[in-house]
Amino acid sequence: MKIGIDLGTANVIVYVKGKGIVITEPSVVAVGEDNRIVAVGEEAREMIGRTPGNIQAIRPMKDGVIADYVITEAMLRFFIGKATKGRIGFSRPEVMISVPAGVTSVEKRAVRDAALKAGAKEAYLIEEPLAAAIGANVPISGPSGNMIIDIGGGTSEIAVISLGGIVVSNSLRVGGNKFDESIATYIRKKYNLMVGERTAEEVKIQIGTALPLERELTMEVRGRDLIAGLPRTIPITSSEVMEAIEIPLQMLVAAVRQVLEQTPPELSSDIIDKGMVMSGGGSLLRNVDKLLTQVTGVPCHVAENSLNCVALGTGLALEHFDFFKKSLVSQI
Repeated sequence: MKIGIDLGTANVIVYVKGKGIVITEPSVVAVGEDNRIVAVGEEAREMIGRTPGNIQAIRPMKDGVIADYVITEAMLRFFIGKATKGRIGFSRPEVMISVPAGVTSVEKRAVRDAALKAGAKEAYLIEEPLAAAIGANVPISGPSGNMIIDIGGGTSEIAVISLGGIVVSNSLRVGGNKFDESIATYIRKKYNLMVGERTAEEVKIQIGTALPLERELTMEVRGRDLIAGLPRTIPITSSEVMEAIEIPLQMLVAAVRQVLEQTPPELSSDIIDKGMVMSGGGSLLRNVDKLLTQVTGVPCHVAENSLNCVALGTGLALEHFDFFKKSLVSQI
């Protein structure tokens, strides 16, 4: 059995050969006393900010790498077990996992070991931009240049790919979670209102935008008043959200420019012809593709099914293993 896993900071997406995407769940684990696992995935995410004292909701991945090894292993075991429907005892699956382009060999080994301990027969690693490009149907093995921008929960990966390998890349610790934090901080400073991370994410999804909209969107936000200490509701507009996420967006734009500046001229001309491809959940933010087109002058478009590109890419790379073998992260 072959399984591709996009082990993200915000979500774990699992692809099974022949079935497609079978699991999309948040990478959250709820832990009780004595490190006992209470819930994993969606059920655990429901508990964030709502748990009693003896239960903790933890995100074991931080900035695309493992922050809590034991809990990541438990989470992987849960998802591999769910994907194989508990048949892990009979035949152990081969697993392909995506890692950010800039990670160290220690971090790579941690991911691989966690997968093997969680029940995989063999674990291979592939760099996220490559997996995203394969999943977005970008022809990576040809001699022409392709640029991919993958905005995940914890990291944004920007890379120029040619001949099946990464020519120039930049891994930025800015992603969807940074946008959420910026929104929560903005609301706290401007309105003295404390909101949770789930509310901030809701605001981003409902009315978030990277450029001014023709028709302003508004939504009600509930939180705790920091002065009175009581619950309060305020209206917030899309232009305020745009102001809130301005700094992380500028960091993303700067990273894209940096990669374009370092790209060899032959590949630059290919990229101008084809444009940049965006994937990952962060690329679903309204107008972020238009913002990048404006700033760089290079056309930019969001891949279809952008949320699942990396998971699809890991699965396809494992299915056509011999073809993609030279592109994979060297085995440690």
